[in-house]
Amino acid sequence: MNRVYLIDASIYVFRAWFSMDDSITDEQGNPVNAVFGFAHFLAQLLERKRPTHIAALFDESLTSSFRNKIYPEYKANREPAPPELKKQFQLCRKLCRALGVREMASARYEADDLIGSLAQRFRGDNKQIIIVSRDKDLAQLLRDQDLFWDFADDRELDCQGVTDHFGVRPQQMADYLALAGDSVDNIPGVPGVGKKTAQRLLNHFQDLDELYHGLEQVPDMDMRAAARIHGLLEQHRDMAYLSRQLSEIKCDVKLRVELDDLQWMPDFNKTQRFFKSLGIGKGLTTRFARLMEEF
Repeated sequence: MNRVYLIDASIYVFRAWFSMDDSITDEQGNPVNAVFGFAHFLAQLLERKRPTHIAALFDESLTSSFRNKIYPEYKANREPAPPELKKQFQLCRKLCRALGVREMASARYEADDLIGSLAQRFRGDNKQIIIVSRDKDLAQLLRDQDLFWDFADDRELDCQGVTDHFGVRPQQMADYLALAGDSVDNIPGVPGVGKKTAQRLLNHFQDLDELYHGLEQVPDMDMRAAARIHGLLEQHRDMAYLSRQLSEIKCDVKLRVELDDLQWMPDFNKTQRFFKSLGIGKGLTTRFARLMEEF
């Protein structure tokens, strides 16, 4: 079975930014610690998995996605990336191109939506989708033989694994966030409905629509404060549906890309020139040279 690796790249750039020493600079003294860390992440992934098809999807902006137009407070709790990190994001995208890893970003759609659309388009026909992320939102995309790979913890979850880990099925994840909310993305959810309550509701009802269709059943459910939960759901119905709209990943973004465009085609000369331009990474250059010789 051919595996298609779809990387939620921004998470690993941020992880590198916070974990790598900011004394790592290029010859002009500009910080390149995030690039350095992201390069090590890619090297490890490529060494371990030897993918035939791979893409790195980046978030371009915290304020320009279609979700911000629906709900201006969406992700408004996050601090914007400082200028020196924004520059490194562009360098990380350039690194992917130098390595022969297809990279994409959109001002209107988030990386999640690009991953969802690529997964929807390319799964099947003896292909397995591997979503590389630790963002629970992306678990909603899993179908059949797909895998959700939390690279940092080296944990792979299939559909049953997602259910065991998060307490709801992948197809219910957007409804789960619609009820419980998500403080990371500033998705409000239903006030007073926490994670455990959301899990219990979705273990009883298939989805948000079925829950609201059968709302009169909630007071009789075997859970704490069922009558109060019923009142909260009734009072905040609009907020629940807005939250689902924010948490649902779009899988129909029109992308001009074919499966062959995701084929990993390493070019050592481009990689070497990239690292040389930064004035860092003799060890990285050697590491990628060895990797590409084995390709």
